Amino acid sequence: MKESLFILMQYLVPQHLLSRLAGTLADCQWPTIKAPFIRWFIRRYKVDMTQAQEPDPAAYATFNAFFTRALRADARPLHGDDTSVLSPADGVISQLGPVRDGLLLQAKGRRYSLQTLLGGDAALASEFDEGCFATIYLSPSDYHRVHMPMPGMLREMTYVPGKLFSVNQLTADRVDDLFARNERLVCIFDTDVGPMALILVGAMIVGSVETVWSGQVCPAPHSLRKTDYRSQRPSVQIARGGEMGRFKLGSTVIAVFAENRVELASALAAGSRINMGEILATVIAEEDLS
Repeated sequence: MKESLFILMQYLVPQHLLSRLAGTLADCQWPTIKAPFIRWFIRRYKVDMTQAQEPDPAAYATFNAFFTRALRADARPLHGDDTSVLSPADGVISQLGPVRDGLLLQAKGRRYSLQTLLGGDAALASEFDEGCFATIYLSPSDYHRVHMPMPGMLREMTYVPGKLFSVNQLTADRVDDLFARNERLVCIFDTDVGPMALILVGAMIVGSVETVWSGQVCPAPHSLRKTDYRSQRPSVQIARGGEMGRFKLGSTVIAVFAENRVELASALAAGSRINMGEILATVIAEEDLS
C-alpha cells in the first residue's frame, strides 16, 4: 500500500516545480539554512567526509557545493589499463546487458526504447544496435560527479525535456519507460573503439545537471535541443577518468556502447555496487572478433 501510494504521488505532484524549489533551496548561502541542512544530510545518509577534498562541512558555500564536492586525489583510483572501461559514477548497477531489438532492460519484465532514450534519433540509435549498456543509480550518499569510462571526443549533446519521476529501484520496477520519460542529457562521444553514449537522467528533486564544457544545462526550456560539437575548435576531448558532468542531487547515468566493442565485466549484475574508476567492461580486441 505504501509503495503504491509513493508511485501515485509522483504522478500527482508538480514534479518540475517541486524540483526547482529544491534546487533554489540547495543554492541558498544563508548559514542558518544551509549549515543545518548539510549536517542533517551527512547524518541521515552516512556521508563519508574523510574522502572529500574539503572534509569540513562548514566550508561549503551552499548545499549544492557540498553535494557536488570533489574527492581527494587518491579516493577513486583508475583501475586496470587502457583496455579497461571504467564506471562513470559511484552507485548501484540497476541493470546491464545487451541492447536487444533496440530495447534496453529497465527492470524485470520492463524494457524501453533506446531510440526514445536518445531523443528520437533513429540513425543515432542504429549505431548502438546489438551493443550493450549499463545503468547506474546514484543514491543521495554517493559522489555525484560523472567521469569518462574511456577517452573520447564529444560529438554532440542533446537536451531532452521530460518528466521528473524518482529513479530509485521501486519506481523503475513500477513506471514504464522511466528513463526515456524523464528529463535527460544525451552526450555522444567518439572513441577509439566506436561511439559511446553517456545519458545523464534527471529525477525528482534534482536541481540541475551540468557538463564541464557547457556549464548548467538542466533545467532548460521544455523543447528538445541538440548541439553539434564536431566543428568546435578546440574540440572537447576528455581523458579516461576525466570529469564530464555532475548532478545536483541524485540520479542515474546510462552508458551505452556499440556492438562488439566492449564486454561487460562478468562479475557485475543488477544490484552490484560500483565506484567511479572501477572496471565496468573490457575493450574487445580485434583478433577476438575473428
